[in-house]
Amino acid sequence: LLLALRASKAKIAVFIFFIVIICIILGTVMYMIEGKENGFDSIPHSIYWAIVTLSTVGYGDITPQTPLGQSISAIIMVLGYGTIAVPTGIVTAELTKNAMSRSNTQSCPSCGLDAHDDDASFCKACGQSL
Repeated sequence: LLLALRASKAKIAVFIFFIVIICIILGTVMYMIEGKENGFDSIPHSIYWAIVTLSTVGYGDITPQTPLGQSISAIIMVLGYGTIAVPTGIVTAELTKNAMSRSNTQSCPSCGLDAHDDDASFCKACGQSL
């Protein structure tokens, strides 16, 4: 697991960076669309709203009133589920890659066991030389 996390850290870092940029862009867009009259009184406050909406923690203190703003809000909420699924998929792919690279199809001539480690000299079941 630790090897998979280490191998995944660059991909996850890029993904998190992407999420931060999306929050900044969509928060700014929401400020421009909704404006002060709908509670989006500053760009930083709107970015905060985007982060809270993305993380599905939303407190309901600010809600978009325009159809376009509500559509963008829905997109941000769906992206929030991706923040869970994508890193999980990245780590799972690395775990699978590590598991598959550790074994090969070499079979023991004595007992027939296969899937030995690539660097194995002896069978892990019966001890026979491979």
